Amino acid sequence: MAPLPMAGGKRVAARRAAWICFADECGQTLKAHKATTWAPKGLTPVVKVTAKGTVRVSVAGLCCYRPGQRSRLIYRTLLYRGRKGEPKGFREPDLILLLDAAHQQLQAPIVLVWDGLSTHKTPAIRAAIAARPWLRVYQLPAYAPELNPVEKVWSTMKGSLANLAVRTANELATAVKNRLKRMQYRTSLIDGYLTGTGLSPPTPARP
Repeated sequence: MAPLPMAGGKRVAARRAAWICFADECGQTLKAHKATTWAPKGLTPVVKVTAKGTVRVSVAGLCCYRPGQRSRLIYRTLLYRGRKGEPKGFREPDLILLLDAAHQQLQAPIVLVWDGLSTHKTPAIRAAIAARPWLRVYQLPAYAPELNPVEKVWSTMKGSLANLAVRTANELATAVKNRLKRMQYRTSLIDGYLTGTGLSPPTPARP
């Protein structure tokens, strides 16, 4: 796994006619994010939520870009209800399955860009990367979330869930999937997330 020289990653993607896919994970609990809203003067609005327990929806997502192709948002969710033995977040097999699903959907090699999370550097992940000739991986610089367009996906998702009073694990999972599905159909939005990082879109290889 190489550190990220973005120009180098783009050249590799162009040579291999590959997709550049940025990856990241996040989580959402039943505790609603608070945001400003309208209310009669002197009456503070109250949103009643069920914030007890350890219910959590984990999301792993990929923002995928390739010249001449519609940009894609590919994601998977994992619901943790606080039960004994349930995984609290994505593990190596889950991430590998996501990458395999993305490759099947995109039907082309992938240049993957993600951060230095410990789960991304385990022996199991390294072995999986080595076993997939269609996959090249680059690591983002430390403490550089602003370079990852998927961070902006999470920001949009969490902002749209602000003040939302969901009371059960299933309601939370449905709300998260609903927000992400809406973004999947807005190609210009996914393009804008990349532009917002200051990185230019991938360019096609020269003939």
